[in-house]
Amino acid sequence: MSAPRVGRAALKKAKLPASASASKPAPRFPVADGTGPKTLPKRANQHLKDLPSTPPPTPVSPRIMTILGVSALTLSTYIGYLYASYRREVTQSQSLSVPHDVSDRYNHTARTFDADVEMSEKVMRMGSKRADLISRARGDVLEVSCGTGRNLQYYELGQRRGLDNKGRVGVHGCRSVTFVDLSPEMVEITKAKFAKQFPEHEVPVNFEVQDAAGVSRRPVDPSRKGDEGYYDTVVQTMGLCSMPDPVGTLRHLGTVVEPNKGEILLLEHGRSHYDWLNRILDNLASAHADRHGCWWNRDIGKIVRDSGLEVVEEKRWHFGTTWKYVLRPARREE
Repeated sequence: MSAPRVGRAALKKAKLPASASASKPAPRFPVADGTGPKTLPKRANQHLKDLPSTPPPTPVSPRIMTILGVSALTLSTYIGYLYASYRREVTQSQSLSVPHDVSDRYNHTARTFDADVEMSEKVMRMGSKRADLISRARGDVLEVSCGTGRNLQYYELGQRRGLDNKGRVGVHGCRSVTFVDLSPEMVEITKAKFAKQFPEHEVPVNFEVQDAAGVSRRPVDPSRKGDEGYYDTVVQTMGLCSMPDPVGTLRHLGTVVEPNKGEILLLEHGRSHYDWLNRILDNLASAHADRHGCWWNRDIGKIVRDSGLEVVEEKRWHFGTTWKYVLRPARREE
């Protein structure tokens, strides 16, 4: 090395501080002895440094897996069975030739009728709906299509003045009750039930085997001034479904009830709010009518409208298949 170069190198070295010549670049990560700077890599997120670790998923017990598998298989089998049964019923229903008038079926089902409908009425809470309807019955009462007397327990025999269970002021309770049905067997069952439930009643009670479309006004009571033999209340529950002429029957009932304050009380079942449910009712209607004497797909609202009676109250339940009506005769034009 030439002298000038040696001189320049020595001069440059002399200008640097002693610590600078001896120091080394600081490591970017902590060293093993812990003396290095505690810096994080540029990609590290300070907020994620202290997160707890995710525990591993708990394995599902083989027993639980077996139970779930068996349950799924059972449910799918049951659904398949219901669908197959439904298709079979539809095929059978479409092959039947059922007359429009199926009311004679009740002569064969009278003895088993209560047992057949008991569970479904409990599930649908029909007892409370019957009780609510019959609580409006007052004065001289006519119940048509009385069946096996499923409304008996809700009648208040004997008239009184005051408030009813809904706070209505007036005359409440029944002065007389007449039960009518086309089935002699059902009338006999109703009569036996009544004797058991009301062994010591003091109001006149009659039981008649008759078509609802042919009932007449009751005998006039000469001791009552102005009595014309009208009924104050007409009751019918689950009857329009079995009548060959439901519109004509309702119109006729409007002629035997008191024109100004009389009421016709209906609790019926028929078509739904929903088309999918109506299709099911339609598909199975013939088989159901042939077996139970009931056309369950009738449009109750249309029947009421066509009868010309005045609607005081209307309610529906169970997807619209259960109908309640309070009706009165149409107002006479002066």
